Amino acid sequence: MLGVSVRVTPASPVVLSGMPRLPWMWAAGGFLALLLCCGVGVLVGPVHIGLGTVLGALLAPLPWLGTGAAADPGQANILWSLRFPRVVLGVLVGGTLAIAGAAYQGVFRNPLADPYLLGAAAGANLGATLAIAFAPGMSLLGVNIVPLAAFVGAGAAVAGAYALGRSVTGLRSTTGLILAGVAIAAFFNSIQSYVQQTQTSSIRQVYSWILGRLVTAGWDDVILVLPYVVLSVAVIFLHRRLLDSLTLGEDEITSLGIPVRRVRLIVVVAATLGTAAVVAVGGTIAFVGIIVPHTIRLLVGRSYRVVIPLSVLFGAAFLVLADTAARTVVAPAELPIGVITAFLGAPFFIAVMRSTRGAPL
Repeated sequence: MLGVSVRVTPASPVVLSGMPRLPWMWAAGGFLALLLCCGVGVLVGPVHIGLGTVLGALLAPLPWLGTGAAADPGQANILWSLRFPRVVLGVLVGGTLAIAGAAYQGVFRNPLADPYLLGAAAGANLGATLAIAFAPGMSLLGVNIVPLAAFVGAGAAVAGAYALGRSVTGLRSTTGLILAGVAIAAFFNSIQSYVQQTQTSSIRQVYSWILGRLVTAGWDDVILVLPYVVLSVAVIFLHRRLLDSLTLGEDEITSLGIPVRRVRLIVVVAATLGTAAVVAVGGTIAFVGIIVPHTIRLLVGRSYRVVIPLSVLFGAAFLVLADTAARTVVAPAELPIGVITAFLGAPFFIAVMRSTRGAPL
């Protein structure tokens, strides 16, 4: 069944064997794609900066290489203040959304699941809307209050969905959690709509945030999300084999000793933590969590031992490239990055939906 064998030993309840290892060629391809996309993201912009200048700026902090004077000070400032942090933030946001999408699809055994399934997007949108409308320009401990409010809103929405799903189904049904997420998202969206109607002066800024952007990216944003991203990715990565086991069916795995409810809770919390953090600084960027994992499944295979690590690499590369397109398609103006990902993701989502019409929730 799916090429997976199960071996029960006294030392451990269940040991899964026969899982495919990460193909080194695909791993190398993922690193190469990420490197190339980051290079494009750094080089492309309204101010032309050559590859030699970029390399000089990267090596300048290493005095023993003797490149301290190689980069023009003005161009070096553009690189370190704008382009480098924007690309790094794109890597963090894209990789996190992709791995969170893959994790949600494994937990809920639903190919259409994405990181916003339990209401994280609705909660983040409401939190950001409240901060933009009622506390514009306000900061807390030196940090802009908008990403903090978005983070709190996303966490509150998912916590509410989980509590509602548990009270109704006792976590025995993934369908109950999904429906709870739909209900919570609808409730948060209704509050957000009311706030927007009563605070019309902030509508433009709210929609700019909702559609996703890395325009205001800086090292402060990178530092803000980095701990959450590292923790989220690490936890999901460590549970990738258990995500494979969930494909056997909940009843079968429970009978073999795997605590399905605990695994589901840990993975959902980790994926939600990372999603809330990156949404707080980048807005609700859609479809990354669907496009990337499904493309990897089509090309490499369905095992989460392969899908999880490759989702991080190719998700990061995809978003950096999408952000580069967003700031060059209508240059000197910029498109919201969510417009680019939605333009690519909507047809992909329809194709996935048509190919999985009989898939159970």
